[in-house]
Amino acid sequence: MTSDRVRSFATVGVAYAAALFAAIATGALLGSDSPVLTVFAADLVATLVVFGASFWLANSSMYDAYWSAAPPLIALYWASAPSGSQADPARQALVLALVFAWGIRLTWNWARGWPGLHHEDWRYRQLRENEIAPYWLVSLTGIHYFPTLQVFLACLPLYAALAIGSTPLGPLDAVAALITAGAIALEATADEQLRRFRLTATEGQICERGLWAWMRHPNYLGEILFWWGLWLFGVAAAPGWYWSAVGPLAITVMFLWVSIPMLERRNVARRPGYAEVMKRVPALLPRRPRR
Repeated sequence: MTSDRVRSFATVGVAYAAALFAAIATGALLGSDSPVLTVFAADLVATLVVFGASFWLANSSMYDAYWSAAPPLIALYWASAPSGSQADPARQALVLALVFAWGIRLTWNWARGWPGLHHEDWRYRQLRENEIAPYWLVSLTGIHYFPTLQVFLACLPLYAALAIGSTPLGPLDAVAALITAGAIALEATADEQLRRFRLTATEGQICERGLWAWMRHPNYLGEILFWWGLWLFGVAAAPGWYWSAVGPLAITVMFLWVSIPMLERRNVARRPGYAEVMKRVPALLPRRPRR
């Protein structure tokens, strides 16, 4: 690891430690009488701290790890809250294990591929060219608070599963565990296949190996399925929380109408032949590779 990456990781570590301290202080101030609102307020404060670091360093990629770092801590807080004493312990252990496995794996995948603070995600650079609003406002609302809100909504089923759902483990939990664990495995396999491809790929080459021959975005499919799996856990624990599907639905809509279209446009512009790949290979729903 180069000295630049070491300094970059140290900077991110300090910023995230400050965000965690701010979140804990917010939680202590608000108390645990309303765990959902407490987590929401702490999440907003922590995001604001990370944004402050992004603004100070002129690099919005400071936020990238927040997506996978926050949910395990949110889950742990809800599981340990006083209301969590009525939740099924077996479900608590299973859900926490899956959420931490997802968070650690995804954060590690980000860390090993992150060049350092001299680099900023191409999507953020595109947004910097936007002249409709000042970039700091675009960064605060679109890059920081928008995904924070989405992930918070997607975490709501965790409150049902870890804190208030007293229904014993049942068949729906088995389905939820299968989908969630399968989603983590799918995303991990896709990320590893893409990483190995990039080690030897020439400029403009398109990955059509393994899962990437069956669908253009297998990693995104894994991410979407993960959140729907957590929703099933929430419904299994507390059926009345079916409305929390708003969270995984928001994640799904974001990938289908924001993330994938942005990436597709970039790939078509930068990789000759990608438009042809789009005709042969489906975006998300896997299909047998065509010649």
